[in-house]
Amino acid sequence: MRVLVVGAGIGGLAAAVALIDRGHDVEVVERAESPRETGAAFILWSGGTAVLHDIGISLDGLGTRLEVLENRGWDGRRLGRIRVGAATRRFGSPQVCVRRRDVVRRLAARLPDGVVEYGKKAVAVTQDGGGARVRLEDGTSRTGDVVVGADGGRSVVRGDLHGPAEPRATGWVTWQGMLTARADADITGTGLFVVGPEGLVGMFDAGNHQVQWWFDHPWRPDEPRPRSVVADLADRFGHWADPVPGLLARVDDATIGFYPHYGHDVAREWGRGRVTLLGDAAHLMPPTAGQGANQALEDAWVLARALDHAPDVPAALRDYERRRARRARLASRVAMRERANQYRPRQARMLPDPVATALFVRWLGLLSDRLAAGPVDGAAGAAPA
Repeated sequence: MRVLVVGAGIGGLAAAVALIDRGHDVEVVERAESPRETGAAFILWSGGTAVLHDIGISLDGLGTRLEVLENRGWDGRRLGRIRVGAATRRFGSPQVCVRRRDVVRRLAARLPDGVVEYGKKAVAVTQDGGGARVRLEDGTSRTGDVVVGADGGRSVVRGDLHGPAEPRATGWVTWQGMLTARADADITGTGLFVVGPEGLVGMFDAGNHQVQWWFDHPWRPDEPRPRSVVADLADRFGHWADPVPGLLARVDDATIGFYPHYGHDVAREWGRGRVTLLGDAAHLMPPTAGQGANQALEDAWVLARALDHAPDVPAALRDYERRRARRARLASRVAMRERANQYRPRQARMLPDPVATALFVRWLGLLSDRLAAGPVDGAAGAAPA
C-alpha cells in the first residue's frame, strides 16, 4: 500500500522505517524545514529499545545504559532505589539514556532518499472509499491508501477527524537542558530523582559526557514566565541538599527549555476510515512517566504489523488503535496524575527496594505490546560513550 505519514518525529520516522521494511510505499511530510532535533535527552525503556532493534536501528555508540533509578528527598536522604537492570535481564532489551536528536538521525538515516519532505505543512485531510488525501499549505496534495497522523499534540489530522480540542494542562512545568558531565558528580548508569515539597529535580547521563537535567514544579497556563528562570528556580530549590545547588550554579537562562505539561484523553478508536493517529497525536501525555517517545515507538511497531496483508484497511487500522489504546491509556493516566513529582517520603520508604524493582519491571511489561510478544533475542544495547 501507499502510506502517507504526517510528521517526522520519532514515531513518524519509526513508522516509515517499519512500513518500508514490510513492503509498503511510504512518504513522510514534515512542516519543519529540517529534521526535528529539538528537545534534550530521554530514556528508552525495554519496549522502546526492542522496537528499534526489530526495525534495524542500532544504538551502538549512543547514550548510556541505565541500571538504577535512585529516589532521594530534598534533604539528601535516600528514599528508594529501583534496579532497572532487572528489566534488561527479564526482557532481553536494555534501558538507554539517549539524546533525542541522535535517535532521530539514526531513524532518518535508515530511510531512502526522498521519503521525507521537509517544509510541507499539512492543513487538511480528506478521504473516500478508495483512499485518503493530505492537502498541504503550499496548495499541493498527496494521496495514499492510508494516512497516519504523527503530527504531535496539536495534530492537524486529529483536528480534522474529531474537531478542535485543546490539550489539558496538568498544572506542572518542566525546565530542562543539558550540561557537560563533571567528574565530581558521576551518575553514569543512574537516573537520579530528588523530590521535595517544591517539586522534583532529575538528572541522568545521556552519553558523550552530557548530562540531562530538569526541574519540575507546579505551574498555571496563565502564569507569566519569570524574567530569570534560574533565579526563580534558585528561590524554589536553592535550599535543597547536594547535588541540587551545584546544578543550579551551572545552568543559565539562555539554554533552558520550557515544557509545560499537557495531555488529552486516550480514545478507544483514534481514526476513521483510512486515516489513523500515532504518538502524541493519539495520546499526548506529560513527560513525568517517561513514556511519550516509547509509546510512539510501540504504535509504529503495532501499526506496521496490523497492515500486513490487510484486505480491509479501515478494519486493520481500528484493530491497531484498539490494541494500542489500552496500554497507551494506562501510561497516559499515570503520567497525568503527576505522582512522580509529589513528595511522599513515608510511602516511598515503606516500599522495599526489591519490591519496587519487581513492580517497575511489571509496569514496563504492562505498557508494551512489543514486550508482550516475547523477549528480544540478541538485542544490541548502547555502548557507554
